[in-house]
Amino acid sequence: MSSLPAALLAAGASPSPSPSPSGSTAPAVPTLQDAQESATNAASWVEQNWSTWLAMGLQILLIVVVAVALRAVVRRAITKLIDRMNRTAQAVDGSALGGLLVNAERRRQRAAAIGSVLRSVASFLILGTAALMVLGTFKINLAPLLASAGVAGVAIGFGARNLVTDFLSGVFMILEDQYGVGDVIDAGVATGEVIEVGLRVTKLRGDSGEIWYVRNGEVKRIGNLSQGWATAGVDVTVKASEDLERVKATLDEVAEKMSKEEPWHEMLWGPVEVLGLDSVLIDSMVVRVSARTMPGKSVTVERELRWRIKRAFDAASIRIVGGATAVEDQEDTPDPTATVAAPSAYSNADSPQTAAASPITPQRSAPPAKLRNGPARTFE
Repeated sequence: MSSLPAALLAAGASPSPSPSPSGSTAPAVPTLQDAQESATNAASWVEQNWSTWLAMGLQILLIVVVAVALRAVVRRAITKLIDRMNRTAQAVDGSALGGLLVNAERRRQRAAAIGSVLRSVASFLILGTAALMVLGTFKINLAPLLASAGVAGVAIGFGARNLVTDFLSGVFMILEDQYGVGDVIDAGVATGEVIEVGLRVTKLRGDSGEIWYVRNGEVKRIGNLSQGWATAGVDVTVKASEDLERVKATLDEVAEKMSKEEPWHEMLWGPVEVLGLDSVLIDSMVVRVSARTMPGKSVTVERELRWRIKRAFDAASIRIVGGATAVEDQEDTPDPTATVAAPSAYSNADSPQTAAASPITPQRSAPPAKLRNGPARTFE
């Protein structure tokens, strides 16, 4: 075994080959001693740094494991919170107040949207922090990276400011529960029933069946017509000569009968009230009728009230101003042109009567003709 080092030394001490006659030098061939020295240096470098590598690997592994576990715990907690909100809402459905709350589809979409936003934000914060900690473990200076990320974020924010505005507006609309599926809203740019609520776009179905896609960032004000209660108001215009007591008695009879019939007694949340005279004109007066209804049912109640009031007034011989009665009123009024005499024939300058009555203008006599061959001669 001792002969191997001696052989290696003898090989290393062997004379180098003589240069070639042409003067060019051949590339040096690495010897076994050089290979042994390189292997020794690599082994010593690995021996000196393996503990550092192991510590860094364990630190990175610990960061990844903690981040994944924390993300799973947070997402599970958010899911349980959303499920608890849904169970609480379902328990309220069986109570007396269940009909006053939003419908199940609206609650489901709102809960799903809130859960999605919270889970996305939690994942971004946890994984982003873990990535920065891993980079810091490799002794990378994070200051230039954070500065570049800040500049890039500002540039993206300016370029996609409308998208960011729509997203933030949608998040706050959902969190504040400004409207939901099934609500009838007036968003300024469009009016209709909400069929879908998104983080960027809200879908509305108009009265004619069209679908409006409204960006959340463009909505400056929202009028929700489905929350709380609504008011149905009907203006009844009658002639000024009608008896107000008889008009009020007829309206009270219509209101009492409508409040006892289905399904109107469920839509009416208060009695139909005759508020009195809203305005008085020379030939007519307006009586105001109002009722508090369920959200979104005011238009239906107004139409039914007008229908019943018209039938009751026809039965009571109370004339409503406008429509067919207005034509009848015009027939009773005498024609103002009936007492005016017909125009005279003499008013027309081209009529024969005017030509006969005009004075006769004298006609001028023609001058005597002159002779061509001299002065005129007289004959005796």
